[in-house]
Amino acid sequence: MYPSTILMGDFNIHVDSANCPFASDFLSLLDCFSIAQHVHVPTHTKGHTLDLVCSTGITPCHLQCDDLAISDHLAISFSVSVPLPSQPSKRTITFRKTKQVCTSLLSSTLVTHLATPPLNTTVDGLVEHYNTALSLSLDSVAPPITRLVSFARPAPWFTPELRLMKAAGRQLERRYRTSGLTVHHEAYKDHIRDYKEALLKAKTLYYSILINNQQNHPKKLFITINRLLRPPDSPQPSDAADLCSRFLDFFQKKVETIHNHLLQYSTPPPPSPHHPGADTPTACPLQCCLSSFTMLDTDQVQDLVSKAKTSSSQLDPMPTTLVKTCLPVISASIAAIINCSLDSGVVPSGFKTAAVIPTLKKPGLDPDDPNNYRPISNLPFLSKILERAVASQLQHHMSHHELFEPLQSGFRTQHSTETALIKITNDLLTAADNGLISILILLDLSAAFDTVSHSILLSRLTELIGLRGSALSWFQSYLSNRKQYVTLKDANSILAPVNHGVPQGSVLGPLLFTIYMLPLGQIIRHHGLSFHCYADDTQLYISTKPSTLLPPGPLINCLQELKTWMTSNLLKLNSNQTELMVVAPKPLLRKVGDLLLEVDGCYITPSPVVRNLGVILDPTLSFQSHIINITKSAFYHLKNISRLRPSLSASVTETLIHCFISTRLDYCNAILTGLPSKTLDRLQYVQNSAARVLTGIKPWQHITPTLMQLHWLPVKFRIKFKILLLTYKSLHALAPRYLSDLLHPYTPLRSLRSSVKDQLAVPRTRLKTFGDRAFCVSAPTMWNQLPPHIRCAPSVDSFKKHLKAHLFSEAYGL
Repeated sequence: MYPSTILMGDFNIHVDSANCPFASDFLSLLDCFSIAQHVHVPTHTKGHTLDLVCSTGITPCHLQCDDLAISDHLAISFSVSVPLPSQPSKRTITFRKTKQVCTSLLSSTLVTHLATPPLNTTVDGLVEHYNTALSLSLDSVAPPITRLVSFARPAPWFTPELRLMKAAGRQLERRYRTSGLTVHHEAYKDHIRDYKEALLKAKTLYYSILINNQQNHPKKLFITINRLLRPPDSPQPSDAADLCSRFLDFFQKKVETIHNHLLQYSTPPPPSPHHPGADTPTACPLQCCLSSFTMLDTDQVQDLVSKAKTSSSQLDPMPTTLVKTCLPVISASIAAIINCSLDSGVVPSGFKTAAVIPTLKKPGLDPDDPNNYRPISNLPFLSKILERAVASQLQHHMSHHELFEPLQSGFRTQHSTETALIKITNDLLTAADNGLISILILLDLSAAFDTVSHSILLSRLTELIGLRGSALSWFQSYLSNRKQYVTLKDANSILAPVNHGVPQGSVLGPLLFTIYMLPLGQIIRHHGLSFHCYADDTQLYISTKPSTLLPPGPLINCLQELKTWMTSNLLKLNSNQTELMVVAPKPLLRKVGDLLLEVDGCYITPSPVVRNLGVILDPTLSFQSHIINITKSAFYHLKNISRLRPSLSASVTETLIHCFISTRLDYCNAILTGLPSKTLDRLQYVQNSAARVLTGIKPWQHITPTLMQLHWLPVKFRIKFKILLLTYKSLHALAPRYLSDLLHPYTPLRSLRSSVKDQLAVPRTRLKTFGDRAFCVSAPTMWNQLPPHIRCAPSVDSFKKHLKAHLFSEAYGL
C-alpha cells in the first residue's frame, strides 16, 4: 500500500448498521490498516451507507452526496489537497568525514596528544586534558567541512561507479536519438538494463550494511527506516534560537511553579517509614553502609565502554564510534578520570552540563504545545560511563542488602514491564475468579523526575541506602551545580542552573528516582492495598465484594495519605491524568453503580479502557482494544517494510520484521494466554502477512508451509513459549521474586511415579475465562505438560532450544 491511498466505490456493505456483523468486521479491518471511512450519510435512495470513500495518509474535504436522478445511488463528490513539488531550499551544514578516518593514524595522533602531562591533576583537569587531546586529534584527521546543500532526497547508495554508468547511458541515448539506428537502440537498452541491475545491487548492499549495523538498536533502526521512507525535514526556522529559549523558560518555570505551589501546603517530610529490607525504620545498620566505591582497572573500563550504546552528544570531543575504535589507546585516560572521581567524591563539572532535547511524550500530540514535550538530557558519553560505574556498584549494594522495593520493577535486572503486568493481571484475574470486583487506579505525577528535591534524595541515600564517606560526597557533588541548555539542531539556548530533579536520559536518574520513592510502598501496605511500581508509574488496586460500599474506605484513606506524602516530598499528583477502572466479569460489572472517586479535589469516574505500561486494559481483561492497537501498529510498520522490500535481501527483510513486527507480537504476550482463538486470529493474521512480505507468496497460497519453512512459531505457541520461559526463570531465581512466589512445587499425598518430579501445584479455579488465565494457574498447567527432560534443562539457552523444538512439533503436528 502506498503512503497516501484512497479507496472508493460501491462496497455494498451497510456500514451504518451497528447490528451487522459483516459491517463490524469490515470497519475493524479498515481500522487495522489505519484507513478512515469518511461517508456517514445514506448513499442509497432506500437508505443505508453503501458507497464509501476510505483513505489513509490523505484527508478528503468538502465531501457531499447529491441525487443526480440517474441511479438509485447518490453521487459522492469531494476534494483533496495535494502539495505541488517545490524547488528544494538550501542550507549550510558543517560535517566531518569520520567514516573515512584511518584508525591507525587517529590512534597514533591520540597517543601523541595524551602523552603530554595534564596541567592540573584534579578530576576537572584530567577531563579537560582528555577533551583537548581528543578534539585536537579529531581536527587533524577529520577537519570540519562546510557545504551548501539542498533539501533533496539523498541517495547515499549512489556510488561513483553508478555515476559513470549513468553518464555513459546518457551518451548512448544521445547517439541513438541522433542516428536512429537499431543497433544503437539495442546498445542503449542493454546498458539501461545493466544500470538498473547495478543500481538495485548498490541499494541492497547499502540497506543491508545499514540495517545489520543497527539490528540490536531498535530505536535507531526505527529512526533510520523513517528517514529512508520520508522526505527530509524542512529547514530549521530562523527563530530557532528563540524557540530554544522559550522551551528552556517553559521547563524551568514549570518546575518552579510546582515547587512553589507544593511548598505552600507541605510540611517537613516525616522520617522515612520502614520498608522491606531495612532493619530499622530510619537508618541502615552499619553492616549495610557503603562508604566508598571500588576503583576500576582498564579492562573493566573497556568492558563498560564496549557495552555502552554508541550514542554521541554535541558535548563530546569525539564521536563515540571513534572512541570505541581507539579504546585500547584511551582506556587508561578514561580509567584515570573515573578513579579520580570515585576516590575524591567529586564529579567533573563538565559532566554536570546537559544538552536538553525537547521530545514529544507520545506520537500524535500537538507539536506546538510545550506541555506535550519531555526534557531529555543529552550528557557527555564519558559522563554516562562514570554513572554506569557508580550505578553498578550501587545496585549491587542494594541487591546484596535487599534494599530495593520488592514491587518496584523499573530499571532492575530480571525485572521488566512484562513481569510487572503479569503480576498485576494475575491478581486481577484471581480476584475476578473469586467473585470479587477490583478497582485499579493508575497514578500520574507531573514532571516527576524534574521535581525531585536534592536534599530529600540525599537523606534517602543516607538513611535508607546507607551511603557514607566519599560515596555520599560523590552524590552530593553529582546533584550540585548542575546546568542545562535546550538545543534544537544547530541552535542553543543560554545555560541555566538546575536546582531540582534528576536528569532524564542519564544512567543514574531512574535509579535515584526509585530510591526517592522507597517509602511509598510502606504507606500503601499500611492500608491493605495491592500495588506495583515501574519507575514513576504507580498502580494501586484493591479487590472487594460487589455488595461493599464503593469506593472502599481503605482506598480513600490511602489516597489521602499518599497525597500528603507526595506534597511533603515535593511531588505533584496529577489528578487530571490519574485513571480509574473497575475490573470484574460482566455480571458483576452490572452490579457496580455509579462510582465516583475524589483525588486531590478532582472527581474521577471509571474509564472504559486504560493504558498501563504500553498495554491497553479493559474491564473484563479481554484485551481486544490492546490487540487492535497492536495490529494497527504492526501493519503500519509492515507497510513501510514492504515499500523497501524490492531493495532488501531476504535476511535483511527478516531482521526488520523481527525488529518491528515480532517484537510487537511478543511484547507482554504472556498476559494474552487463554483468550479465544477469534481474538488471537488478528495477531496471527499479522504474522501471516509478515511471512508473505518476506517470501513473496501470493494471498491465495496456504501460509502454514511458509511458516514451517521460516521456523516461526504461530502466535498461540509464542505465548506458550513466553509463559514457560518465565516459569523456568522463576524456578531458577532468574525472575522477580513476586513471580516465583506464585509458583509452588507439587507435593503428592503418596509416593507416585518419577514423572511427577519437578511438577508444580495447580490451584483450583471457578471460571475458565478468568482463573485459568492467571499466571499462577496457566504456568503450572503448561509446565506439567512438558516432557521431564525439558523441565530439567541445565541452562536457559538449553531450555529455550528444547522448548522451541517441542512447541514447533506440537504446532505443526510433526
